[in-house]
Amino acid sequence: MARKTILTAAITGNLMTPEISPHLPVTPEQIARQALDAAEAGAAIVHLHVRDSETAKGSMRLDLYEELVARIRAENTDVLLNLTTGEGGRFIPSDDDPQVAAPGSTLCVPEKRVAHVEALQPDICTLDFNTMWSGQASVINSPRNLEIMAERIYAAGVKPEIEVFDSGDLHMVKDFVARGVLKTPLMVQMVLGVRFGAVANPETMAYLVSQLPEGTEWAAFGIGRAAFPMLAQAWLLGGHIRIGMEDTAHIAKGQHCESNAQLVEKAVRIIGDLGGALATPEEARSILGIAG
Repeated sequence: MARKTILTAAITGNLMTPEISPHLPVTPEQIARQALDAAEAGAAIVHLHVRDSETAKGSMRLDLYEELVARIRAENTDVLLNLTTGEGGRFIPSDDDPQVAAPGSTLCVPEKRVAHVEALQPDICTLDFNTMWSGQASVINSPRNLEIMAERIYAAGVKPEIEVFDSGDLHMVKDFVARGVLKTPLMVQMVLGVRFGAVANPETMAYLVSQLPEGTEWAAFGIGRAAFPMLAQAWLLGGHIRIGMEDTAHIAKGQHCESNAQLVEKAVRIIGDLGGALATPEEARSILGIAG
């Protein structure tokens, strides 16, 4: 039987803005609706952030996550839920004293970053291994904090999706595996095209894939104009795929996408045209070793 490909829909993120993407979902109701529609269109996993309904900025509020998960599960108990733990990792140094956080910094203790995961016990949550400059802030994920987060994620019975943004992140992942902090087989998501991270091209993706621990289930995606080219490239290299309004605002050059489901539908066509087949949520659980 042909290998099945898992499609993750990344619904809203924290860096995309309504100014860039006028159809971006912001409230729990909007995010849930788009997640459900993306699942109906073919996504086996929905990757979820929440946003402050007034400011549209990324949030860590448990009540927003509780509402979002409840709305999705009221209509769909099959799709796998993947909650972010990326919020709470951003630090902006003040111009006059770089040791002091400037407005917009969210850097906080690791226990707070996984509190919603412990409370809601989703199927999957992200665990970002990057320390880098991203957007208008630095992202800091220290080894100590990642160890604390990993321990708590496993204790909650949740599968960590390891996110790597460059080759150095992958070196740290392998150190965590060697020390037993991370359990194999891993689930790894490779992020390409962030301005100061790994370049979104076939050579970079192929190199990162070559460095993965044996038996890893991996996916990769590109940002912005690289979204669909990197989706096809990930499939060609034997990986899983991701698309969504967290990653791109456009369905085609100069054309805004109207929903996450529209992006998923295009991804389904691409994989089908290449001769691939997408995994159902049940098949995705089997591939990733996640109980129903």
